[in-house]
Amino acid sequence: MDLSTELRAAADLAGADFFGAADLTPAYDAILEQGGPVVARFPRAVSVGVVLPHAIVDDLPSGDWAVATAYRRAYDTLNMRLDIIASHLGGIIQRKGYDAFPVPASGPAGLRSLQGVFSHKLAAHLAGLGWIGRSCMLITPEAGPRVRWVTVLTDVPLEPTGAPLGERCGSCTECVDACPPRAFTGEPFRPDEPREARFDASKCAKHLKSVEQSTGLRVCGLCISACPHGKKRRRGLSG
Repeated sequence: MDLSTELRAAADLAGADFFGAADLTPAYDAILEQGGPVVARFPRAVSVGVVLPHAIVDDLPSGDWAVATAYRRAYDTLNMRLDIIASHLGGIIQRKGYDAFPVPASGPAGLRSLQGVFSHKLAAHLAGLGWIGRSCMLITPEAGPRVRWVTVLTDVPLEPTGAPLGERCGSCTECVDACPPRAFTGEPFRPDEPREARFDASKCAKHLKSVEQSTGLRVCGLCISACPHGKKRRRGLSG
């Protein structure tokens, strides 16, 4: 069994819904700018995703406190699950004599930028698992944006599992229209443009802070709930 197959099997056994391998070299400059040289030195990435509970995401627009509580718990629990999977895959890689740098599924982020040291959606996109939507999230054909991601950066010479998917949002603006603080401009993703051309992170951060102050929960997710690709979810996901 080659290492890529072994990693996929381990991720599947641990409950992953998505698995991919990406060549990061085309995005070196962007990775360097966001995370610095320590993060940018890795040429490959293993991307793993787990789908959020659809029933909870479907009910987010209701504003029900029980739904918001369940979503927050599911969000945090999936992040922990993903970190455990990443640690396990990193251990497999390291035992084979390669370097592994598991990036936390939800690590410390700038309060205004809402960005961590590495973009999980970038790795998933380069692995061929989805495209970047108007919400600036990774949209999968199978579950839309209803997926939490984790990444293991590595120097293993893994073959990419696919090419980046082209944008499939068409003229849809459901996520843009659903955003309470109007944080999205509605512009489609272009790799040569900064994220600010599509997303005002300060508006999103201010809204989340307001929600947290009034409910005690830092929860929104309406852009995730609104995406038609998530609503068209299919049975039997395969990574």
